[in-house]
Amino acid sequence: MTRPRIHLEQEGELMHKTTDLLPMQAAIAPMPDRRRWLALVVLLVAGFMDLLDVTIVNVALPTIQSDLNAPYADLEWVVSGYLLGFAAMLITGGRLGDLLGRKTILLVGLTLFTLASLACGIAPGPPWLIAARIAQGAAAGLMIPQILAIMHVSFPAAERGKVLGIWGGVLGSASVAGLIVGGILVQANLFGWAWRPIFLVNVPVGILAIPAAMVLVRQSRSATADRLDPLGTVLAIGAVLLLAYPLTEGRALGWPVWTFALMAAAGLVLAVFVAYERRRSATVGSPLVVLNLFRERSFSAGMALWLLFWIALGGYFLVWTLYLQAGLGWTPLRAGLSASPFAIAAAAGAGTSVEVFVPCFGRRVLFAGAMINAAGFGLYLYLAAHYGPAITSAQMFAPLAISGFGFGLFVAPTVDLILSGVPGHDAGSASGQLSTIQQIGMALGVALAGVFFFTQLDNTSAHGTTSAIPAIQQQLTNLDIPATARDRILTQFRACVHDRSAATDPTAVPASCRPAPGQPFSEPLRQALTKAGLEANAHNMSRSFAQTLWWAIGILIAVAAVALTLPHRPSGGPTAETNRPGSLAPDAVP
Repeated sequence: MTRPRIHLEQEGELMHKTTDLLPMQAAIAPMPDRRRWLALVVLLVAGFMDLLDVTIVNVALPTIQSDLNAPYADLEWVVSGYLLGFAAMLITGGRLGDLLGRKTILLVGLTLFTLASLACGIAPGPPWLIAARIAQGAAAGLMIPQILAIMHVSFPAAERGKVLGIWGGVLGSASVAGLIVGGILVQANLFGWAWRPIFLVNVPVGILAIPAAMVLVRQSRSATADRLDPLGTVLAIGAVLLLAYPLTEGRALGWPVWTFALMAAAGLVLAVFVAYERRRSATVGSPLVVLNLFRERSFSAGMALWLLFWIALGGYFLVWTLYLQAGLGWTPLRAGLSASPFAIAAAAGAGTSVEVFVPCFGRRVLFAGAMINAAGFGLYLYLAAHYGPAITSAQMFAPLAISGFGFGLFVAPTVDLILSGVPGHDAGSASGQLSTIQQIGMALGVALAGVFFFTQLDNTSAHGTTSAIPAIQQQLTNLDIPATARDRILTQFRACVHDRSAATDPTAVPASCRPAPGQPFSEPLRQALTKAGLEANAHNMSRSFAQTLWWAIGILIAVAAVALTLPHRPSGGPTAETNRPGSLAPDAVP
């Protein structure tokens, strides 16, 4: 009979010792690191830097375009390049941490992220900026899996719920903070650098975080991952890129046939990857992805929940940003400040979910979180449709606070559910898979919600023109425009609003929006048409945003339904954490 092995993780380094034990002898738990709470601060700062950079760049895109004279396609790559680099490295980054040491890879990722941020801030042109953004995303892909993995192995089970609650609060607040911080930095125009400080702000933070991580974060690695999996790495990166690239770029390109071919190819590469990883696990060992984790129902079902949830939220964050800035015409700073109730409520929900609600209500907390989020979206839908462009920040407070609290209530216990049954030596692999699923879900959500939103915007453009036409007619009458000319101008106005709504490049001016040759608009007429066009666009955006929220609400209801099918008890294998307060595994689930 093969006797079990025990791996003791001593403070400061990971030491492996093999001891003969009787089959029923209990495993000895590692000694908690005395500096773990200080290390958590460093981990949260590193994670916040990444999450902030996902949204902060959206604020500065108009300034980047004018300063670098960049075409709109390059602006899209400034955003999508980061996401593609990030998604490509998550699984590999997680396993490299298991193999080479999580602290080591965290420091590598943090250093590269800081250097890439500096490169972004000094970029002389679009190609440099795009390359630096891809490198920045790849560095984040190395860094982020280590954060969850280090949390998992550094904190005892009794404290892990509180830690994941804090992490959930950071996750919920970072997207809003990106709008606020970005708006402040761009409007302040520090040293005349315009958009560059949104990247350069990471440099001093990184310089402080790197030595802090060297001192405070404890080294840990897997006892079972003893070699690289180069072919698995290539297959994993290939599958993720084949899926993420067409999802990210498809709408702007008009969804040509090759985008669907790439997505189909991603499925084939994924199938080859799974078959290869199974064979490697059975022969050589040390696979890139530990497929046995999916045999634990809490892990596999939790991953399905996580994917669905981020499809809904990824789509929401896209259309919500467009609605506030491109639709209502709010500045990034006003949009961010108006959305702060979501961030505050998300932090409150995450902070209380695992510690307060899960011990009492178990898996029903996930159901409640998804439904409360959906209820907040439902109220937002009603208010956006009812008030249209006249909606105020105060009127948004309640729906944002409700949906934010539901977001936090769902996120923290779901991460806990997924990772609670994962053994410490596979924490990096599991964290990389978790982050990859989140990224794929967001990409799917952005693609699907984008198609739905812009289709609605195109099809309902007449709604906005109907709202704006009476004001234009009055203006034309006041300007003594002849009746025949009025009809021609109104016809052109309708065409202009429709073409603007259907455009994939919002910076381009359609031909229908330009005066006819030899018939220039007078300045008063131009001002009247511009004002009416903005009003029509605001009405169309409000209506399309409200209709798209139905899509997100439907997915959240599906998430709530799936949450009710979660196992009452995990399979009870050797990795399951039992009787931990605030854990959804195993006895906390009623």
